[in-house]
Amino acid sequence: MASKVYFTKELTPEAVVKMYDVLGVKLPGKVAVKLHSGEAGNQNFLGPIWVKPLVKHLNATVVECNTAYPGERDTSEKHLKLLKDHGWSTTFKVDLLDEKGPDAVLPIPHGVHLHEDYVGKDLLNYDSLLIFSHFKGHPMGGYGGALKQLSIGCASSFGKLHIHSAGSDKPDEIWTADHDSFLESMAEAASAVVAHFKGKIAYVSVMKNMSVDCDCCSVAEDPCLQDIGILSSLDPIALDQACLDLVMASKDPGKAHFMERVNSRHGIHTIERAVELGYGSREYQLIEVK
Repeated sequence: MASKVYFTKELTPEAVVKMYDVLGVKLPGKVAVKLHSGEAGNQNFLGPIWVKPLVKHLNATVVECNTAYPGERDTSEKHLKLLKDHGWSTTFKVDLLDEKGPDAVLPIPHGVHLHEDYVGKDLLNYDSLLIFSHFKGHPMGGYGGALKQLSIGCASSFGKLHIHSAGSDKPDEIWTADHDSFLESMAEAASAVVAHFKGKIAYVSVMKNMSVDCDCCSVAEDPCLQDIGILSSLDPIALDQACLDLVMASKDPGKAHFMERVNSRHGIHTIERAVELGYGSREYQLIEVK
């Protein structure tokens, strides 16, 4: 059955709240809003202003995890400083999920490459999750959206290495795993987070400042596409598929550069593996919200 994906051309912080509300769900209990804090020097990430009304609306905590690559977010000390410098911890209550170990381990019963997902242990302190994604390109995944936030985003620093290596325990294979195996591992890790929250997840993706590079990059290309809008869904697979379809349907000539990044990294394969795991559908009904 086709999943519902909602879409608006309105690009405001208030529209982010509206796009959550149209989903018709109320996330229960203690709510975490998972987002990208933005690497130091990155000019494209979406800052606190974009989620301020939503976080207030949900009475939520902003959550993040440390990275696995060198930068200003690869240790708790540096990441906490960046969270302050970028205005996150001065605007919201922020929880760096893997600030202190040990990691929480979520099972992946149907994984081929991964059988466990290592997430920041504080994730277990929350009853429900709002995945706020800045849709853009990505140097390794081809694109970054809801599935990447569920997988790499919620993974601890070690968990990110585990995904990138496609489950290998060999240090020299961390960044050199077979590429499709890495993409499949992202889909598998995402399935563990989806299963953990048992339906208590909602997804909002903002198609703005769309570079071929991720917000992880301290030196990123400028956006190559005109802004498109905000989308929301209860299905992360349908949401990512809809975002890609909107790029492909765009009349902006910059889409060729964007889609070259997606296709050269076989980005759609993450979606293909996610469908095989059964936690969503590529079939969707796009509902425009005025």
